[in-house]
Amino acid sequence: MPDFLKKILWPTDFSDEAQEALTQAEHLAKTFGAELVALHVVPEYPVSLYNSVISVKGELIRRIDVIKNDAMDRLMRLKEGRDVSFRPLIREGSAAKEIIAAAEEEGVDLIVMGKKGLSALEKIFIGSVANQVLRHSQVPLLLTKQKSGPLQFDKILVPTDFSEHEEVERDYAWKLAKGFDAELVFLHVLELHDHEFPPRMLDEMMDTVTKKLAARKKGEKEDVKITEDVIRALHAALGIVDYAETHKCDMIVISTCGPGAIERFFLGSTTEKVISNSSVPVFALPSHYCKV
Repeated sequence: MPDFLKKILWPTDFSDEAQEALTQAEHLAKTFGAELVALHVVPEYPVSLYNSVISVKGELIRRIDVIKNDAMDRLMRLKEGRDVSFRPLIREGSAAKEIIAAAEEEGVDLIVMGKKGLSALEKIFIGSVANQVLRHSQVPLLLTKQKSGPLQFDKILVPTDFSEHEEVERDYAWKLAKGFDAELVFLHVLELHDHEFPPRMLDEMMDTVTKKLAARKKGEKEDVKITEDVIRALHAALGIVDYAETHKCDMIVISTCGPGAIERFFLGSTTEKVISNSSVPVFALPSHYCKV
């Protein structure tokens, strides 16, 4: 599939988590024959400082140039001896905004980055870089986390809710599975919240969903191994995360489609909750991909 992933953007702050993201970005680039672009964003000084006297403004500009040169040197050293080379890129400004802008200007097909961010309290009011990119990027995003053991993508989990937009998720997941020769697992989480149901009613609900999954499987592409499962959980996100970890899935493919902006502000989307709690990499598709 030469047209699936042609260019990948790897934003880095030189942290250990960013290095893990690079390993996965390289794996994807090698598998799909994609170009890899490495981006480091240098924070800019507040505008008020630049409005100071000429000598202060000159010193700030000099310091920024030094930081940019140092960052470029670090990227060039990282290139040495790697299986997949990358093109280094340095920008200045807000990290999330510059990542999104670079992705658009470079015409990338995927952003691969670690999900390391701010503290829980800061995230409520500000949002980590990863969350800001997730909410505003027009490009799919693979969010990774530091892990131990060999890198592999043998089993890909795709949560399903039988909505129209999920066909886009399934198509992306199929292309990934085809490239990695991986198994696809379609999962439906029957959300119970805090409601109690009689055992017979629960069995009937599970049976209904299982039949819907089986009917969908008949229309799937036959050259990828596909399994389906139905579980019960208080909330979809927790069910997805628990299933991915207990069944040793290597990636979760999910879109950011869901509640409206106001509801997401207060509750958080299912995708954001999955990303926050998952130790498994999450391939997130932005909401505009759902409008097909």
